[in-house]
Amino acid sequence: MSKENPGALRRIWRFLRKPSAKWSLLTLLVVGFVGGILFWGGFHTALEMTNTMPFCISCHEMRDTVYQEYKQTIHYSNRTGVRAGCPDCHVPHEWGPKILRKIQASMEVWGKITGEIDTPEKFEAKRMELATNEWNKMKSVDSRECRNCHSFDGMSSEKQKQSNYKRHMTAKDEGKTCIDCHKGIAHHLPKEYRDPEEEE
Repeated sequence: MSKENPGALRRIWRFLRKPSAKWSLLTLLVVGFVGGILFWGGFHTALEMTNTMPFCISCHEMRDTVYQEYKQTIHYSNRTGVRAGCPDCHVPHEWGPKILRKIQASMEVWGKITGEIDTPEKFEAKRMELATNEWNKMKSVDSRECRNCHSFDGMSSEKQKQSNYKRHMTAKDEGKTCIDCHKGIAHHLPKEYRDPEEEE
């Protein structure tokens, strides 16, 4: 090739030694675009992997306590075969709130690292604090994760027991949210818990 067109090789060599601003910018954009796709794909894959039941129960603190309780509830096994897993109840579907929740959850890992809840006894000692934190999060967003599956408008007066239906409609009228009445629906209530309505 050099015998046929020695000028072409010189031009390529000059370009490689001193590329123009136009080609430098184009190369930067292409590398940035491809790098961004690879980063986003890896980030999204990791995010979704942390949104699975096996990931949630990979530590014995969850597997041996709240997961065992959850397996005895209607959210785990029911006549329709619809199962709500850990992420369905504890992780928002929308991207922004999901990222915020993941950041909070990563801070909760501190309890595992430091051994604060690494035995059933330690877990039980902190259960009220952990449950209260979760209830407060749910209440602050109007039980958003519950409402991914349940809504007052979707409740049928014919298919629900009348006493339950009336309570749900009263809760709707009073502006209550799911967690106000359904604490302990998927996990045991802490032994220190006292129902505010029973104390009145």
